[in-house]
Amino acid sequence: MSSLKDIARFKSALFSPLLPEHCQVNPEVYGAELAFWLCSELARRGIATSYPNSEDWGWFIEFLPGSGAEFAVHCCNVEGRRDEWLLSLRRHARKMFGRDKPPFAEAATLVEGIRELLVGSPGIAELEWLYRGEDAA
Repeated sequence: MSSLKDIARFKSALFSPLLPEHCQVNPEVYGAELAFWLCSELARRGIATSYPNSEDWGWFIEFLPGSGAEFAVHCCNVEGRRDEWLLSLRRHARKMFGRDKPPFAEAATLVEGIRELLVGSPGIAELEWLYRGEDAA
């Protein structure tokens, strides 16, 4: 079973990088503005996540639903673009060697909150909802 599932792909100028290229995690790797917006807007709706963190591939926020499960929402741009974005959901294993991954269903509140945000935001265009609730890869 896969650990990563795409949630949505969309276009928006709202999350274009504010800082110059040399301040980014890697050249043409963006997503900080999207991750900060996402965690702030989810918090306003009562869905708590972490503050954004970065990796060499982009940005993510963590979600801990209280069941012991751990998830992360990856917030990254598509192919160096400054106006096209991809959100993906990663589930983290509870045991060593990647075993005992929680079902994606444990992040249903988070995923539904993200859907509501994207659908209800006027600056989001060409929204393609990719997430399927089943746990199949």
